[in-house]
Amino acid sequence: MMSLGRLLIFAGVALLLLGALVLALNKLGLPFGRLPGDIAWRRKNTTVYFPWVSCLLLSVLGSLLLWLLNRRN
Repeated sequence: MMSLGRLLIFAGVALLLLGALVLALNKLGLPFGRLPGDIAWRRKNTTVYFPWVSCLLLSVLGSLLLWLLNRRN
C-alpha cells in the first residue's frame, strides 16, 4: 500500500507536469480553457467561463491514460 507521503509527492509532480503542459500549449497558440466551443459569457461587470470542450478533452486524455496504465497490469 502506498503511503500518504508518496501519494502527495506523486500528485504534486503530476500537477506540475500538467501545469507545464498547459503553459506549453498556450505558447503554441492553443490556449487551454479557451478552446473553440468553450463558452464565455460577458456582461458589464461579470465574466463567466464554461470550458466544456476543455473538460471533454481532459476527460478523454485522462481515460486514455488510465486505460493504458491498467492495460500494463
